[in-house]
Amino acid sequence: MNTCKVGLFGIGLDTYWPQFEGLKERLEAYLQVVEQKLTAMHGAVVNAGLVDTIDKAFETGLLFKQQDVDIIFLHVTTYALSATVLPVVQKAKVPVIILNLAPEANIDYAMFNALTDRTTMTGEWLAHCSACSVPEIANVFSRAGIPFNQVTGMLHNDPGCWNEIAEWVQAANVAHIMQYNRMGCMGHYYSGMLDIYTDLTQQYNSFGGHIELLEVEELATLRKEVTASQIQERMHLFNISFDVQDDCPAKELEKAAITSVALDKLVEKYKLGSMAYYYKGTGNKDNEEAISSIILGNSLLTARGIPVAGEYEIKNAQAMKIMDSFGAGGSFTEYYAMDFASDVVLMGHDGPGHIAIAEGKTKVRPLQVFHGKVGKGLSVEMSVKNGPVTLLSVVEKKGGGLQLLVAEGTSVAGPILQIGNTNSRYSFPIGARKFVNSWNSYGPAHHCAVGVGHIYSKIEKLGKLLQIEVIRVC
Repeated sequence: MNTCKVGLFGIGLDTYWPQFEGLKERLEAYLQVVEQKLTAMHGAVVNAGLVDTIDKAFETGLLFKQQDVDIIFLHVTTYALSATVLPVVQKAKVPVIILNLAPEANIDYAMFNALTDRTTMTGEWLAHCSACSVPEIANVFSRAGIPFNQVTGMLHNDPGCWNEIAEWVQAANVAHIMQYNRMGCMGHYYSGMLDIYTDLTQQYNSFGGHIELLEVEELATLRKEVTASQIQERMHLFNISFDVQDDCPAKELEKAAITSVALDKLVEKYKLGSMAYYYKGTGNKDNEEAISSIILGNSLLTARGIPVAGEYEIKNAQAMKIMDSFGAGGSFTEYYAMDFASDVVLMGHDGPGHIAIAEGKTKVRPLQVFHGKVGKGLSVEMSVKNGPVTLLSVVEKKGGGLQLLVAEGTSVAGPILQIGNTNSRYSFPIGARKFVNSWNSYGPAHHCAVGVGHIYSKIEKLGKLLQIEVIRVC
């Protein structure tokens, strides 16, 4: 897959260079610092240098377009004409972040006022006046209908500022991943579960990517091609990756191993980065066996960055991919129960779990029935790591369009339901009652993705880059 590219340019005014000796070189040094810091965050940086004329502006816009940059950082180094900025962004047609970064915490006033030459004084001021042209640029972007965002801070010794810039870079990378992601949708919707139905074209419009509609028969066919050695290798991987309980029948483990190998082949064939699946079955033994033995393989896929959502929940596969692309995991979950005595919400699901974010080793347990579904077999039981978590739901709004619904909480220790499902206990700063009422008020589907860490600020930036509304519950 191609790489997310970050565009960078600084701005200045060519009229200044013969007037103020050393100013241009000083500003270029500022820009080099920004390039070095961005490169440390993300290797693919296209630095167009200092744009100080109309000609250079058009050249830079074309450069960014040819290099296919995903985001532009505009470093305002000194005063510059907005006419040298607008052509760059108009041509590139990608999100722009204005960096209003002062070279120091303040001007050395005593040194400055001790200078005897007023031209030298003006040049020194211009080396510190990054804030001067930001309103002009913002005005022009606003009137031209160009969305923009700003970061104000210092070039050095400002970790909060540079953390904010790092989050913009991460959000741009996630937007790029979603743009090129291929999601496989295997089977069909769970009949009657109306909240999960979605407009696939709207998903394309909001996130990009590609959706491949897959047949269960193809997975069943691939299962027949799995060799004995592949089965043994996969069962060995199961024992490494999971805490396989003693009461798991060897035959069921073998079926799960066959399906897991076949799933990997399916993913490789279609270059999938995520999946959603469900299959009810009408008596076709091969198909039903493939689906009833799928959970362990799907859990392994989810753990290695190919999240899989059950019940054909396409919107939630998108949410899980976003969370995983931010490095937070992204496990499939829904309300299980409320514990008013402890003021927590129990959440989980009877399907694949993100074993890489589990508290301890994920258990594999046999089930005599998958509740509400055909078949029996093996399932996973896990809790998300104790500590800060973020919940994300991709919400399809009335009348069209999407929202990203976010809540930050904590995965807390305590008793869970030992029924062979993923389930955890979550507390929220606004309390369990208010969280549930507030979350439900936005009309999300009953599934969501949960990941480790508090990453609302990153998701908020992703929403701005994709021009999708982001709602924060807590």
